[in-house]
Amino acid sequence: MKKKLVLWVAFAAVAFGAQAQKKNFSYKFYGQVRTDLFYNSRSNSETVDGLFYMYPKDVAPDARGEDLNAKPDGNFYTLYSRLGVDVAGPMLGKAKTSAKLEVDFRGSGTTYSLVRIRHAYFNFDWGKSALRVGQYWHPLYGDVAPEILNLNMGAPYQPFSRAPQVRYRYTSKHFVFTAAAVWQMQYLSVGPASNKAGETSTAKSQNYIKNSCVPEFYAGMDYKNPNLLLGAGVHVSSVTPRVQSETSGGVYKVSERVTGVSGEAHLKYTRDRLMIAAKSVLSTNLTQTSTVGGYGVKSVDPQTGEQEYAPLRVSHTWVNVMYGKTFRGGVFAGYLKNLGASDKVANLIGTGTDLDQLNTLGAELTYNRPNWKFGVEYTWTGAWYGDNNAKGRIVDTHLVKNNRVVFTALFQF
Repeated sequence: MKKKLVLWVAFAAVAFGAQAQKKNFSYKFYGQVRTDLFYNSRSNSETVDGLFYMYPKDVAPDARGEDLNAKPDGNFYTLYSRLGVDVAGPMLGKAKTSAKLEVDFRGSGTTYSLVRIRHAYFNFDWGKSALRVGQYWHPLYGDVAPEILNLNMGAPYQPFSRAPQVRYRYTSKHFVFTAAAVWQMQYLSVGPASNKAGETSTAKSQNYIKNSCVPEFYAGMDYKNPNLLLGAGVHVSSVTPRVQSETSGGVYKVSERVTGVSGEAHLKYTRDRLMIAAKSVLSTNLTQTSTVGGYGVKSVDPQTGEQEYAPLRVSHTWVNVMYGKTFRGGVFAGYLKNLGASDKVANLIGTGTDLDQLNTLGAELTYNRPNWKFGVEYTWTGAWYGDNNAKGRIVDTHLVKNNRVVFTALFQF
């Protein structure tokens, strides 16, 4: 309650200050009230009590052999309502300055209906080059994302994360170069839950990148014209799973690291009422971007318990086609495949490490008026589960399915 009160006082103070309009500053306030009603035919891997939907859970037999996850669920939320302000500031040397602060009420972790920072950054613009510092969309989310009603925005096929970063962009005619150093705050890597020897449970934590002392790095190049955006990028991450181990001989300080290189390619074509977008990602240990993957243990020091790891590789691809204006409809298709590790591994750590592949097919229709959107979306998702072989790939698979329907009403101001 105190956090909400502080937020509203802060917004009131900013609004009052805007009336006076500080010299060389301008403000643009905006926001939305959003409601989401959803239904699933099966229990799913998800966050925010089902609003952020991922994929159907595997079969979980009870004492009689009946599947505990074969049950429907649904709910109604307004958590993705938001408030924001864009600020244009005075010149700093030859640079135009600006800033954004945007919050919603999604909360974090398992605590919902609380204020959460979505975007918080300042920007310097010198014309051809620009520098952005603060929390913004992860570079792998980028400028190409599917246009769908589900709040996962295509995850786990589409990397989804907002993260603190320092991002530089250089624009020359039709080409844009982007480079970024990225840290983690709300969307976190998955790692060992404790330092006990042989521990196989997992948890999300800032400690894995914090102890690494190395941020994520991204570099990409885009080609842009009025109708087409085409580009590709490379991402490198390096995290530290543990800083100490516990064996029968005692506790040891260890030096462990998992480094992964991921690549992505994307395109977006728009013309009149038509939009075609697609992205393909080959990822290694990108669990901090709301997708599946992780790593496994490939060797253990018999004395200290220090472990060496090999990351799992996952292929993600999605395509989205939309058409219309007042009435706008379209389809979305996604495919994900677990490619395993390059070495033999054990004790897999990550999310969805028992998934072989995912398929999603969806269709939506929205009715759009100035400031308003009403829509319905149907999504079918199939998940193939199985057992891991020596390299973390999946064998002896079986299929589970989920049917999801989402109704959304959105008022933007």
